[in-house]
Order: sequence, then C-alpha cells, then structure tokens
Amino acid sequence: MDPATAREQALDAAEELFYGRGVHSVGMDDIRSASGVSLKRLYQLFPAKEQLVEACLERRDVRWRGRLAEFVARREDPSDRVLAVFDWLEGWFGEPGFRGCAWINAYGELGAGSERVARQVRAHKEAFRDHLAALVAGAGLPAGLTGPLFLLAEGAMVTAGITGSTGPAAEAREAARQLLSTVRPDSRPPSAAGPDRAGPDTPSRTP
Repeated sequence: MDPATAREQALDAAEELFYGRGVHSVGMDDIRSASGVSLKRLYQLFPAKEQLVEACLERRDVRWRGRLAEFVARREDPSDRVLAVFDWLEGWFGEPGFRGCAWINAYGELGAGSERVARQVRAHKEAFRDHLAALVAGAGLPAGLTGPLFLLAEGAMVTAGITGSTGPAAEAREAARQLLSTVRPDSRPPSAAGPDRAGPDTPSRTP
C-alpha cells in the first residue's frame, strides 16, 4: 500500500471513529483495525494521535465548507443566500449519524491541552464566519449582522448535537429572517436599489 493510499484510509477510519465515538475512546489499535493500515505505518504517518485528529479536522473542514458554499451558491438572490446557510444546516442535522459539530466536539475533548487541535478549530470557525461576512456584504447588509448570524448558526449546531433534532436550524433561520427584516432597506436586491436608498446602517422602518 503506497503512503498516499494508507494516509487516506487511515483518515477515513479515524474521522468516522472520532466523530462517532469521541477522540478519547478511540485508540490507534482501533484505527488500525478499521483502516487496514498497520500500526507501524500509522505511526510513520502520524507520530501522535493528536496529529491524526488535526489532519482529520483539516480535511473535514475543506469538505464541509465546500458543501455549504455549493448549496448557498444555488440561490440567485443574495439575501436568500444568507438564509440558505440555515437551510443547509437543517439538512446536515438530519443526516444519518449526525453527532454535532466535529470541531466543537474535538475542542471539548482536547482543546485545552492541544494547541494543534485548538488551532484547527479556530481556523474552521474563523473561515465559517468569514463566509457569513461575505454573504452579508454580498446582500448589501450591515457588516454588524455577521456576528449575530454566526452565533445563531453556532448555537443551532450545539443544540442540534445535544437534542438530535433538526429543529434548531429552523428556529435559528426564523430568528435570522427576523433580524434581516429589521435592517434591510427595502425588498429589492442591493443592485436594484436606487441612489435614494437608506444607508447600510440605517434600519428599515417597515416591520
């Protein structure tokens, strides 16, 4: 087995086990059995379990954000793209085997003692927040909305992981919709608004 194949098989097995059972309950022997990669090769690829967790989170981040971006991009209206984030979360929460946010889970187990893991978690959350910021800007909405929207999404992830329900995504979406309705200057897309439109920081008077 070449190193690249062994690495992917090890990551596939580790990601499934870590996400399903938790990092602390999974040993390298478990990953060896699930992946078919020898223990010697595993330690050559990942000298410490911490490095394997880091690599799993890094790879998962690329896939997770790519799926989200692809889903959101299907919406034509820029404002709809903001709310589409919560629609995507609802679909994710409903997937078989959903166990909450992998990054929050990993941070809860290892973040206090592993700078490698903490760095990966922070990078993922920062990238997600940046994506939201870009969607907010693209919709011509105030930049100050990014923080509340981010917290709504993160709260939905935590609650869904605990309850095993998709409901938190729908509730967060409705809260986000109400939030957007209080600041949107009018119902037209930003590109269609005329020069007399209210500034981006001026709340709408229409409920």
